[in-house]
Amino acid sequence: MAKTNQTNIDPAKPLAGRTALVTGSGQNIGKSIALNFARAGANVVVNGHRNQAAIDDVVKEVEALGVRGLACLADVADAQAVTAMVRKAEDKFGTVDIAVSNVSVRLHQPFFDIELEDWDRILKSNLSSAFYLARAVLPGMQKSKWGRIIHISGEDGFQGHIPGRAHNMVCKAGVHAFSKAVAIEFAADGITANTVSPGSIETTRDWSQYPKNWREMRLGQIPMKKIGRVDDIAMACVYLAGDSGAYISGQVIHLNGGQFMY
Repeated sequence: MAKTNQTNIDPAKPLAGRTALVTGSGQNIGKSIALNFARAGANVVVNGHRNQAAIDDVVKEVEALGVRGLACLADVADAQAVTAMVRKAEDKFGTVDIAVSNVSVRLHQPFFDIELEDWDRILKSNLSSAFYLARAVLPGMQKSKWGRIIHISGEDGFQGHIPGRAHNMVCKAGVHAFSKAVAIEFAADGITANTVSPGSIETTRDWSQYPKNWREMRLGQIPMKKIGRVDDIAMACVYLAGDSGAYISGQVIHLNGGQFMY
């Protein structure tokens, strides 16, 4: 698909002519990123691991916004599956211009309860998946001399605020370190890499992995006295994905209502 002339960008459609791939976009934050990218004019590749119906429904919503979508069921912890997904996207759209690594499995496990299998599984799904995705999309971005890579991290990677999450803390810190590595190595190719770090956000989640009073506890810690929306995270991604983010690379945007100030 021919790229929009980026010197004449429609402010209402800053991503027109681009193609975005968002992992874990069948629900919650990933779904909101996919839909907000579509509203901004991008074609969107929607990814999930198990629920084909969910990603098909998101693609319908994407296409209802006047752009094209593609549903790809793939386990991002599998390097070959990620490569195949990117090739499928490139076959349909020509390039993947924007890649968002969003998948995260959050387990609450005391340190000595973490089995080696748990450690390996979380690192593959939450950290190695970002490497697999970048490795697959970067050659096309280099050829286009334009690209945006965005990693969704979290406060686990910046604050030791919840015990029992050693594996997730390592992954969340790691994806930002990976953003910096990509940013410095591929800057000359017109490619940026950044991190978005959500604080407390309203999502569907496995509440067994959280304290019973999680919501009340968090509201007491957040100066704004409210839990964030998935759209708050998505709009930060739209900002980084467009020409608005052209001079931002290797950085992290924290969206936490002022709970943590760096």
